[in-house]
Amino acid sequence: MRDPIMQKLIATSGKDRLQTRGEPFQTLARSIVGQQISVKAADSIWKRFLLVCPASSPEEIMTASAEMLSAAGLSRRKVEYLKDLAFHFVERKIQADQWPDMPDEEIIADLTQVRGIGRWTAEMFLIFNLMRPNVLPLDDVGLLKGISMSYFSGKDIGKKDVQEIAGKWEPWCTVATWYLWRSLTPLPVEY
Repeated sequence: MRDPIMQKLIATSGKDRLQTRGEPFQTLARSIVGQQISVKAADSIWKRFLLVCPASSPEEIMTASAEMLSAAGLSRRKVEYLKDLAFHFVERKIQADQWPDMPDEEIIADLTQVRGIGRWTAEMFLIFNLMRPNVLPLDDVGLLKGISMSYFSGKDIGKKDVQEIAGKWEPWCTVATWYLWRSLTPLPVEY
């Protein structure tokens, strides 16, 4: 093992492993619903959203009224984002069927065409849906905090520090990121 700190994190992490979050559209829709709110609030809104759109399919979201979606607890902006996501899937404006064979950066470029999906959301999709092994989400607060706590005794760090440490993890940056998240929170986050 090239990184004794990571080796220790892996050894103390328990039996849980990174698992896929299922169907691509639902993964992205759930990610939009959960943006900038707590996990608990996101779960609550997602449950109410499923009462409006039980299949949570692109077609359902396209036909649901903005008022119905807002009544589930979604902000006007998130309703717009979900509708845009649904539009991109229905009209095949993105290449979802080709994602399994596309390079990570091409998928990120494809996904970020959708309003409400930025690089971070696309990276979380690569990690939790496509299970890509070498994603390093440099703007992820949890990753930065995990590295700070595990490698720098809690001191502030920059992206250059992250990239230097992550060089030891190639080609398994996703795995290392997941273990760093787990070092901060024992329960995995759902996307």
